[in-house]
Formats: sequence, C-alpha cells, structure tokens
Amino acid sequence: MSSIFKTADWKTEKHVPAIEIIGEAKRGKPITVRVSVGKEIPHPNTTEHHIRWIRLIFWPEGSAFPCDIGFVEFNAHGESTQGPNTSGIYTEPIATFTFRTEKPGKLIAFSYCNIHGLWSSEKKLRL
Repeated sequence: MSSIFKTADWKTEKHVPAIEIIGEAKRGKPITVRVSVGKEIPHPNTTEHHIRWIRLIFWPEGSAFPCDIGFVEFNAHGESTQGPNTSGIYTEPIATFTFRTEKPGKLIAFSYCNIHGLWSSEKKLRL
C-alpha cells in the first residue's frame, strides 16, 4: 500500500501534510495536533487544484492497530453558479485535532489533492 501514498518533506513539497504538536504532550491530558498542507510552499486551493481532505490517525506503541483520530473535508474552492473561482471563498487545508492517550506512538496524517492524489507523513508522539 505504500505505493498509493506519496511522501516527501513538507518543507519542499506543497502536498505533504505537516504535523505539529501544539504545546507539551502529556500522558492522559488533552493533546492538540495541527495538520496543514502547504505550510512552507502554499498550495493553490482553487477550483481546479485543491486539497479535498485531511485524516489523522494515531498508532500507539505496542498496539496491533492504529486509531482513527479524525477526518476533515474541505469543500469551498472558489466555485459558484457563476463558474470556477468566482465565489471568493477558498478553504485553507488546516485542521486541528485534540485527543488523550496514555501511550506514546506515531501520528500519521493523510491528505488528498484532487490532481496529485494521496500524500502522507508521520511524526513520533513522545509523552
């Protein structure tokens, strides 16, 4: 399945989801994670070329399976009844997720570009 998802460094590729842990992650306390696409190199986010969704999963150390933390869909890409890029409303592909865990593990983010397909990135969660 790894061939389905493209990966790269989010600092050099505008499609890769950038994972940021906001504040200090502590065992059993709410942990806030921000996932964005186009952090260093802005993604166009137009009717013709946009990020459709972001998903975040968490794979706790020692667990057989990951846990689905959340999914965010972005639906405003400038389209309107007047045509492409005419509404003036463009969603920015940024999502914030908050969850609690007793275990460290791996955060895995996925994003989907309507032209360039599926992208993923990972970040270690240390408690």
